[in-house]
Amino acid sequence: MRYEHDHENDIIYFAKTNFRNALRKFGVKTDDRRRHVYVVGKTGTGKTTLLENMILSDIYAGHGCCYIDPHGDTAQKLLDYIPSWRINDVVYFNPADVEHPIGFNILESVDPEMKHLVAAGMMSVFKKIWEGVWSARMEYILNNAILALMDTPGTTLLGINRMLSDTDYRTQIISNIKDPIVKQFWIKEFGGYQASFASEAVAPIQNKVGQFLSAGIIRNIVAQANSAMNIRQIMDEQKIFIVDLSKGRLGEDASRLLGGLIITKLQMSAMERVDMPEEERQDFYMYVDEFQNFAVESFASILSEARKYRLNLIMAHQYIAQLTEEVRDAVFGNVGTLISFRVGSPDAAFMEEEFMPRFVPADLVNLPKFQIYLKLMIDGITSQPFSATTLPPIAVKTGSSEKVIAQSRERYAGVRAKIEEKVSEWSGFGKDVDVAVEMKKVSDDKKAAKKERFSHDYDCTRCGKTFKLPVELDRNRPIYCEECHPIVMEERKGGKKGDKGDVGNKGKKRVVSTPPKVSDGVLVTKGLKSTEKEVDISLDQLMGEEEDANNKEQETGGQNGVPSATEGAKGGETIEPSCTPRAADMVVPTKTEIIIENKVDVEHTQLKSTIESEQPEKKKRRRSRKKKSPDQRTDSVRINAPVQNSQASTQPTAPVSREPQTPKPVMPNERITFDE
Repeated sequence: MRYEHDHENDIIYFAKTNFRNALRKFGVKTDDRRRHVYVVGKTGTGKTTLLENMILSDIYAGHGCCYIDPHGDTAQKLLDYIPSWRINDVVYFNPADVEHPIGFNILESVDPEMKHLVAAGMMSVFKKIWEGVWSARMEYILNNAILALMDTPGTTLLGINRMLSDTDYRTQIISNIKDPIVKQFWIKEFGGYQASFASEAVAPIQNKVGQFLSAGIIRNIVAQANSAMNIRQIMDEQKIFIVDLSKGRLGEDASRLLGGLIITKLQMSAMERVDMPEEERQDFYMYVDEFQNFAVESFASILSEARKYRLNLIMAHQYIAQLTEEVRDAVFGNVGTLISFRVGSPDAAFMEEEFMPRFVPADLVNLPKFQIYLKLMIDGITSQPFSATTLPPIAVKTGSSEKVIAQSRERYAGVRAKIEEKVSEWSGFGKDVDVAVEMKKVSDDKKAAKKERFSHDYDCTRCGKTFKLPVELDRNRPIYCEECHPIVMEERKGGKKGDKGDVGNKGKKRVVSTPPKVSDGVLVTKGLKSTEKEVDISLDQLMGEEEDANNKEQETGGQNGVPSATEGAKGGETIEPSCTPRAADMVVPTKTEIIIENKVDVEHTQLKSTIESEQPEKKKRRRSRKKKSPDQRTDSVRINAPVQNSQASTQPTAPVSREPQTPKPVMPNERITFDE
């Protein structure tokens, strides 16, 4: 029904001036309302009454309007004030009416040029509500899922989780994708994810979307493939769209999410009006109470761009800190009419610049109920700040609530049982489905997928055995099978060698480290880097004791001037067997590496040497030798030889030669490995 009147010169009255008791009623013109109206004030100051008066004025004037109420009280109250000639124009959207759900599918019949805008708007809604768990990867996957679903007719928000978990359904959706970038993502990128990574990536999406859709009260609305209400038609035909999103009946997150999706759909429908001349576009007024619940990033674009599409906003909330910085800047940068009820000190300080010099923060903080300070848009110019008093309720009850609800159900609502049956059939779990068979099928699919994971063949570097792994490794590096891996780790730690041959290193000489031989107080080793010949190193030389220069001419020994116990003393002293340290008293390192260090502190006292010799003068000189200073430094070899017991400590030690030795120079921390 069209109402013929001078819409351009309409004035919506909402307050009267109170300066010097000059009570003059005033309002805002149609063209000035296209610059939007912003209302802020503490709870209980009269904001809702102001909005009720304004929307009832629009209803009686025949304007198209929408009221989004997150509490539900005002939405139900308005039903009793609808005049009889406008009952058929009302679309009452109440998700709490579970027996008569009205279908709302935001993915239905989206213009190809608007798909990315719809997806971006939905991302803004999801990001605001799930801010605590939102991530770039979550946004990336969810955005591509929404874009993919919009290319297939009949899809709904239920398809998001199914697309992420059902391979067959995902293949069906991918086959209909028209955007090559979106198709490339699902085929190449998402299809190339490892199973573990894919599960981790989609888990947050399945969690949050699943929570929203798990409630039957919401699922029966968004699961309908065909929307019962056409938002574009509501705007063009000047209908009354009342949205009841009571948090007490829906839950806070569901209320905010559903309200955000409806506002996004209103914005997209308004922008679709680009296909008609501007003078033919009908003004549509959108009232949003407690709009911080739905103040997503798209609000900024509505405030800056919606005017040309004749979507006019009237927003109300309690304090400025409820808004993000981006939305706040968009509000104060674009609204034409600014109305302030009593506010708190932080808001008063913030709004001081808007109302100075006429009003100071103390004035804004101490306003009585129903009293306002405002800056009014008059013929495109913002007025100076002035004070006013809002009007009392202006409409009279008509008692039309039951008639409005009945006609709205008849025209737009569906039957709950039929909708749930369709959802079950779509999900593949209708009445005729055998649950046991389906569960077995899922179990078999999981086993098959687990086998497919191990798809890379490798040959063990050690034993040559062929085995499989679920990941791709660098084949230029050693790769070991399950049996060889612990053996190799033990070998690297110096543990016991494995029994398997080194198949992977055929043709190479295997070097086996063995402990040095202990024979009559001499460590017999082979394979020093300095020579290829066999070298015998006495225990005395390893201890690094200095030799007396006077004994050099008297003592002769094996190689390098060191007597060998196996050969006996040549022209020198003989070593009695009792002086030979027993093998049990010596602890030889498992891995035969002797670390020779320069200038190591000798923390222990000098070993007392008892030498029974046929040369009494030598014995006398040794007994009269002064005790070495503990601060003396000497090159030594660390040999772990703890004292086993008190008896072992009294046994004679190996003979200490007094002949000065010139051992082979060794760099600090040089590692020498003795081979058999």
